[in-house]
Amino acid sequence: MHNFDHTGIKTLGDLKASGYKPRSIKQELRENLIGKLQSKAPLFERILGYEKTVIPDIERAILSRHNIILLGLRGQAKTRIARLMVDLLDEYMPVVEGSELNDDPLAPISRYASDLIEELGDSTPIEWVHRSMRYSEKLATPDVSVADLIGDSDPIKAANLRLPYSDERVIHFGLVPRSHRCIFVINELPDLQARIQVALFNILQEGDIQIRGFKLRIPLDIEFVFTANPEDYTNRGSIVTPLKDRIESQILTHYPKTLEVAQQITAQESRVLPAQEEKVQMTELARTLIEQIAFEARASEYVDARSGVSARLTISAYENLVSAAERRALLFDEPGTSVRVADFWGVIPAITGKIELVYEGEQEGPAKVAQILIGKAIRGLFPAYFPDPEKFKKDGPENPYQKIVNWFGAGNKIDLLNDIPQAEYRKALIGVPGLFDLAKKYHPRADAETQLFLMEFALHGLAEYSFLSKHLIDAGLQFRDLLSSMFDSEDDDRGEELSDEDFYG
Repeated sequence: MHNFDHTGIKTLGDLKASGYKPRSIKQELRENLIGKLQSKAPLFERILGYEKTVIPDIERAILSRHNIILLGLRGQAKTRIARLMVDLLDEYMPVVEGSELNDDPLAPISRYASDLIEELGDSTPIEWVHRSMRYSEKLATPDVSVADLIGDSDPIKAANLRLPYSDERVIHFGLVPRSHRCIFVINELPDLQARIQVALFNILQEGDIQIRGFKLRIPLDIEFVFTANPEDYTNRGSIVTPLKDRIESQILTHYPKTLEVAQQITAQESRVLPAQEEKVQMTELARTLIEQIAFEARASEYVDARSGVSARLTISAYENLVSAAERRALLFDEPGTSVRVADFWGVIPAITGKIELVYEGEQEGPAKVAQILIGKAIRGLFPAYFPDPEKFKKDGPENPYQKIVNWFGAGNKIDLLNDIPQAEYRKALIGVPGLFDLAKKYHPRADAETQLFLMEFALHGLAEYSFLSKHLIDAGLQFRDLLSSMFDSEDDDRGEELSDEDFYG
């Protein structure tokens, strides 16, 4: 990178003597990227799951000196990627002191900088701008105007300077010209009105800007990065074709393709306090179950796939899950606790606000859909931890669940309330014959807390596969025999009975 020891360079003459050579921002990005690739330096740190897809596409675009549009659903790190491009800039950039447009002292573009250099020559003062200040971002909204982006005539400036409106010195420049030699990002580009998009045409191609009929040619040097959601092309607006044609590289982003990558993202982004981590033990299965909920949501018939399911769902859900366990420990004055399947009731508020429902989902209601997704996640993961129950519904090998099912078939039932002390929770699960043996057989190395989670998980899984019935009662669930519950008149007194399909899907 061209990182000068700028402390002693304070005038145009000093800059010339240093050997500094002007270069475009696209060339700057390209050369610095080449240096990082050759030195194997890390690029786009904290961006996970894109190592073989999105990041190579961005690198190719930068090497080609392209403007970029990142196209993808919400929560796919589009804005974060754009912000991290700043790390590919030189650490400091020289500008003419007092310039509105970040004028390069050796290649000025504004009237102000040109006049100052003509007047002071090599004594022209310069200042150094850190790369963190070379990033501008604008969220596209319907109220964004040409004046906001490009600029407008300033009548007060014209009056003070006693200049006609035809003089470029009366212009108040907008965000785009002020981003000269910078990275400029427009988020949600389709939300920008078509007439505003048209104003970007010549800037991208020829460097012309027009302000109230006054045409001014300024060779702006900007790396444009746009972001857009494919949903926007039909629901809220579109990118006008000539503008899209001028954006050289369109890069598609995506959600995590594996549970492992999704877990890494959630662990990296979740804001769990050290005090919470110390108090709450999180099992690996609970972490995986959180991610499986998002995978189920993206495939659900109740959720609008065009809107997407943001990674923020699992991040918020993870935080809520930890807090649900922490709250219970505080209620019962326990020094520590571990996450339970029952704690997933606490993640429902994190789900309902992060999914857009189709008509069928609206009919069910967001809370019900959240419950369905949790149930589908349990069902989807169950065969990875215990034998597939589907294999034992017909005559076949010895049923590893038979002892558990027989106990419930004898008229027994178990109430698992959302908030009960650890000792009571353990006693309830241990009281089901065969449940501990099942968890121990298939997970012999699991610690005591994980064993309890697996035992509770087994009950939920058996209910999902219709080996048991699951009933909603006050502040918890009741597990019972499947057949007897259909004829038990106590259902009206005990609470609402839900089939597996009604309750979790």
